[in-house]
Amino acid sequence: MTYTQITHEERYAISALRKLGYSSAAIARELGRAPSTISREVRRNAWRTLGRTYWVDRAQSYTNERRRTSRRNTQFTADEWAFVEYWIRQDWSPEQIVGFHARFGIRTPSHESIYRYIHADRERGGTLYTHLRVMTKNLRKRYGTYDSRGRLAGKRHISTRPPGAEHRSRFGHWEGDTVMGSTTDTACILTLVERKSGFIAIGQLDSRQAPETNARLRQLILAQPRPVRTITLDNGTEFHSYEKLEAVVDAKCYFATPHHSWERGSNENANGLIRQYLPKRRSMRGLTQRDCQRIADKLNRRPRKRLGFRTPAEVYAA
Repeated sequence: MTYTQITHEERYAISALRKLGYSSAAIARELGRAPSTISREVRRNAWRTLGRTYWVDRAQSYTNERRRTSRRNTQFTADEWAFVEYWIRQDWSPEQIVGFHARFGIRTPSHESIYRYIHADRERGGTLYTHLRVMTKNLRKRYGTYDSRGRLAGKRHISTRPPGAEHRSRFGHWEGDTVMGSTTDTACILTLVERKSGFIAIGQLDSRQAPETNARLRQLILAQPRPVRTITLDNGTEFHSYEKLEAVVDAKCYFATPHHSWERGSNENANGLIRQYLPKRRSMRGLTQRDCQRIADKLNRRPRKRLGFRTPAEVYAA
């Protein structure tokens, strides 16, 4: 038997009969439809935010949107959409995909079309939407206005950094911080970002004790192929051994004003990106350095708008 799509009038009937308590099978008998057709219609077009209530106007809106999306998407081949899907699954945003493809003259849908494609995939039960970054507020790990972790005398203030650090005109100027997971765990990560390229390095820490933090910081810095000139750090006690670090890595350490996290904007933005993989309040116990490296690699291979949709890895290696 040839299948015909549900009509607008039939949607009114489905909505009314459901309100009267009819089952999908009973509605199917009334309309002369297969029970699976009615079940599929309700499953696809019920209003999800209201407990899957079936409202006729909302159902018709969902159907119309799918038709519009389908017509738009026919101008691109299955292979072209498969290419887009590959980048989505690498956690790239639609804007990053479009910008990156434009660099190489690759034909690609607009970022609006890609968002619609992801939405349609989610309606079908797909998982592409899970790869979109979700911005969260309050990414920092401390509460209150008073920092009780100790004060550090004699440190260099961020305002005295060289111009190359402030204006991102030279490589080698980094910002660093530690980021906690669960408030009940001591395990955390050390994050570093190179200001000019946005290149990220992440280190695993069992605790924020100064000796352990210093050792991991030294390891990450010495692993860099380019000279490290300055490191601008948070005011936590984990960085109180900075003078020992300077003696080993030949770089000067600077410190932001307490409670002015925006002064280390590059690092704060990097921490937000990392939260896509290590959400707030998630325990970091059991996290390995290899896990940290995988996250850093993903972020360093993701194109950035401010870099002309080049990747931090490209810019840092140039």
